[in-house]
Amino acid sequence: MSNLKLNENSHGASKQSKIIIGCAIVLTVVVIIFAIVNNKSQNSGNNPVGLYDTFAQCLTDKGAVMYGAEWCAHCKDQKAVFGDSFKLINYVECPDNTQLCIDQGIQAYPTWLIGTSTQIEGFDKNKTMKELSDVTGCPLP
Repeated sequence: MSNLKLNENSHGASKQSKIIIGCAIVLTVVVIIFAIVNNKSQNSGNNPVGLYDTFAQCLTDKGAVMYGAEWCAHCKDQKAVFGDSFKLINYVECPDNTQLCIDQGIQAYPTWLIGTSTQIEGFDKNKTMKELSDVTGCPLP
């Protein structure tokens, strides 16, 4: 009889352990999903998908080109302002196109070249976007 009770107790403990492990797994999955959703909403909260599509396309149509480098913090900030709309921007990665950037007179990153003579250097979120709009006539959203 004592053997039977030992089996029942270990079976009950095993069932309880499975329930606890199952709850822990479900809780972990819920936390991971929440973190992913929260991160996406924070990243896209300021610039909804396509907010700058019309502006970016207008810049491209007017011949504006952004010159930069992947490691450049200001270039990353400039790209982030455009969000998903950056895919519509003519962009030259200078370390991969050194001679082109030298020929265009690029001395700092980011630099926007509009036409053959107008350059906008550096990045300030409000000032740079307004300058791009003023120089090209492309309306900001």
